[in-house]
Amino acid sequence: MSQKQNGAEMAWNDNNNQTPPELDEVIKDFKNKFNSTFGGGSSGKSGASKAAKGSFKYILILAVLVWLLSGIYIVDPAERGVVLRFGAFQTSTTQGPHWHIPYPIESVYKVNVEQVRATEIGFRNSPNSYSGGVSSESLMLTKDENMVDVNLAVQYKIVDAKAFLFNVYQPELTLSHVVQSVIRQVVGDNTMDHVLTTGRDQISQEVKSASQALLNDYGVGLMITAVTMQDAQPPIQVKASFDDVVKAREDEQRYINEARAYSNDIVPKARGASQRIMAEAEAYKSQVVSKSEGEAYRFTQILTEYLKAPEVTRERLYRETLEDVLSSTNKVIVDSSSNSLMYLPIDQLINANRTSRSSSTATIYQQTPSGQVDESVLRSRENR
Repeated sequence: MSQKQNGAEMAWNDNNNQTPPELDEVIKDFKNKFNSTFGGGSSGKSGASKAAKGSFKYILILAVLVWLLSGIYIVDPAERGVVLRFGAFQTSTTQGPHWHIPYPIESVYKVNVEQVRATEIGFRNSPNSYSGGVSSESLMLTKDENMVDVNLAVQYKIVDAKAFLFNVYQPELTLSHVVQSVIRQVVGDNTMDHVLTTGRDQISQEVKSASQALLNDYGVGLMITAVTMQDAQPPIQVKASFDDVVKAREDEQRYINEARAYSNDIVPKARGASQRIMAEAEAYKSQVVSKSEGEAYRFTQILTEYLKAPEVTRERLYRETLEDVLSSTNKVIVDSSSNSLMYLPIDQLINANRTSRSSSTATIYQQTPSGQVDESVLRSRENR
């Protein structure tokens, strides 16, 4: 039993020590080529050749394993992997670990599709480049044949990694040229005042939509996220004159506003004064008309009485007229038969007498319990 086992173990060891016939043939061919090239092949070196044969086998296997492991790659969440086979597009991969046939059969490009990139039109703000205006990009002609200096900042990101890598040569430069073409067209359709003042947001939106449409037609694989007009002003050569024009327009608008404010202040006052004068005129008209109508009615009544009794009516009118005239004048009666007349301030005495009589009458009126004037008291007071 032990002999059978020993025989089996010897057969198993012999099989393990033997190499596959294909690999053995490859090694022999390589050895023959190596010996023929470098002049080897002596029988004294047979042991060394066997050792070299075994070590070359392990080196070759290790090299194959390393080559296969080099095909493992990891794609980040913000990236997309583009696999090429002999330079032609093969597939696109998303985040996570992946494997491809190693170089030179296949290669992988990783593209960040979440990064927001930016480009400048008309100026450069990069620390590695010249910081300032680029007149060849910024100077544009408006609809009213004026020159303006426009600076744009464009933000974009990659939405199609395959199209970004293979459809267009230098896609970012293509984006810059597309935006320059569109902004010139949009500025050329508007006046200078619109571009410099109220039309900035509108122009930015028009540039964004038109540029995105062209990029989609070209298949660049880019999406514009924002277009911002950083600055819009006349060329530096005429900026001083343009500032004077703007200042004159501002002064004009200020004067117009002041005139409107004065008009808004004086017109209501004038209208109020005119309404007051018209109301006073209407009141005066009503007063005069009413008075005239009353006088006419009174004259008619007097005429009727006059026709009935002319002498009586004439005497009455005469007496009433004398009463009206003499009631407002001072009267002094002097006897002409007296030869010697002492001058006295009779008019002043009369006025003083009238004043004292008026004050006494007012006192009597205030002491009346019923609050009315007692005519008997007044008559007695006047008689005194």
